[in-house]
Amino acid sequence: MTGGAGFIGSHLVDHLLGLGHRVVVLDDLSTGSPRNLEHLRHHPDLECVRGSVLDTACVRRVMAGCDTVFHLAAPVRASPAEHRPIETMRTNVTGTETVLEAAADGDRRVLFASSGEIYGRSHGKPLREDDDRVLGSPLSRRWCSAVTKGLGELLMDRYRREYGLRTVTVRLFGVTGPRQNGRCAPVIPVFVEQALRGGPLTVHGDGTQRRSFCSVRDIAPALVALVEQPRAHGRAVNLGGAEETTIADLARRVRALTDSGSGIVTVPHEAVHGPGYTDVHFRVPDVALARDLIGWAPTTALDGIITAVAETRAAETGLIGDGLIA
Repeated sequence: MTGGAGFIGSHLVDHLLGLGHRVVVLDDLSTGSPRNLEHLRHHPDLECVRGSVLDTACVRRVMAGCDTVFHLAAPVRASPAEHRPIETMRTNVTGTETVLEAAADGDRRVLFASSGEIYGRSHGKPLREDDDRVLGSPLSRRWCSAVTKGLGELLMDRYRREYGLRTVTVRLFGVTGPRQNGRCAPVIPVFVEQALRGGPLTVHGDGTQRRSFCSVRDIAPALVALVEQPRAHGRAVNLGGAEETTIADLARRVRALTDSGSGIVTVPHEAVHGPGYTDVHFRVPDVALARDLIGWAPTTALDGIITAVAETRAAETGLIGDGLIA
C-alpha cells in the first residue's frame, strides 16, 4: 500500500490486518506520519518501508510477494493554491506509472485513489462517474490535483487495456475522521480544533457551498470490496457521503456538538487562497454505482463523524471545549 501511513491509508491498514491479510506499507512520510501506525508497531503481518513511489527499485522490492496494490500516495497541501505543481505532477503521474509498471510484471490487482476534485466545476447535481469534467485553465495551480489525478486515471485505464491489469479507480469525496491532519485543511478537523480552543470558526467564502462528508471507517471496507469485485475492474467509482450540508451549517453543527461558545466568521477566499481563486459551490457524489457493485452505502451520519473527530482530538490535546468530554 502506497501512502499507508496517511489518514485513509492507516485506516485501510487496520481493516486489512483485521481481515487477516499481510500488509506492506510504502510511505515517504511527507504527509503521512508514523504515529498513525504506532498502535500496530509490533503486528507480525505489517511491514513499513520509508520510500518514494518515484523510486522504481524500491517500489518493485516492496511489491514482491504482494497480490494487490492500493495506491493512495499523493501530495496534500493546505489549499489548492499551495500545491507545488511539479511535485504533484511527479507523484500523481510519474509515481502512478511507476506503481503500474511494477504491478503489471506480477499481474496484480490495483486500486487507485482518485478524488472528487477531478470533476472540477459542478452543475449543481450529484456527480456521476460518466459526467463531463469542467476545469479552469491548466496554467492555474487551482486545478493541479484535478488534472494530475485525471492523468492517473487515464494511466490506470491504459494499463488495463494494454497489459491486462485488473484495475479500479475510486473517486473519494469528503472523507474525514480520526487521524486526519488539520494542517492539510480538511474542514471538519479545522472547525473542531477551533471550537475546542474557543476561537472563531472560520468559514471560507459565504458559507453557502454545499458538500457531503463520509467517515473513513465506512470507506476502508469499500476499498477492499471494490478491488475484490471483478465487476468493478476497469471502472471509476464514486465513494462519499449521502448527507448534503452547507459549510455554514457544518460550522453551526460542530459548535453545537462540541458545546463550544465559539463564534463563526467568514473570510473571503482571496484572503486565504490568493487572487483569482475559483471555488466549487457544489460537490456531492452520486454513489449509485458503488451500491450496485458492492451493495455499499455510507452508514455513519454527519453528527457521528463530527463527534468521532472531536472526541479523538480532545483526547489527543486535552482540550474539552465547554462540555464535550467529562
